[in-house]
Amino acid sequence: MTRKSRRLWLVVACMIGLGSAAALTLNAFSSNIVFFMAPSQVHKKPPPADRTIRLGGMVVAGSVHREKVKDTPVAIFDVTDGQDAVTVRYEGILPDLFREGQSVVAVGTVNPDGTFRASEVLAKHDETYMPKEVAEELRRSGKWDPRFGKAPDATSWNTMTATDTAKKPATQTPDGN
Repeated sequence: MTRKSRRLWLVVACMIGLGSAAALTLNAFSSNIVFFMAPSQVHKKPPPADRTIRLGGMVVAGSVHREKVKDTPVAIFDVTDGQDAVTVRYEGILPDLFREGQSVVAVGTVNPDGTFRASEVLAKHDETYMPKEVAEELRRSGKWDPRFGKAPDATSWNTMTATDTAKKPATQTPDGN
């Protein structure tokens, strides 16, 4: 073997090694990516049953049901983005800040029957917080325009549109904010 051909084989072996390492790294990343979806997106195009997603929206008022299965607390509630709602089943203790009409993000999978099985539920941390993705979905659906004040109560979403919100002046606190 000549010196030139040895160098060529060394370059080819290095390229194969780097290509394999890159392929394995990208494969590991793709299996760990968790996509955010709103309930209307889940209804339009459900993800594969084995795909973990983050489902974000507001807890529908009056939809929370709690029970116990073999000493494990189970919560069943609906999450909406103002267009559609998805029923969520969570086995475990809900966060202290979990409330009806509040923003939540649930991590889990969609069952074949269309319900969502959550492995984790994250609740908002104060009265002004709303996940960026949830706020964007509300704005896109026409249920909220941030120019006209804070997000509406979830109980009013079925009848509210962006034009209804535009008609009402933003409420101000006594200090003028």
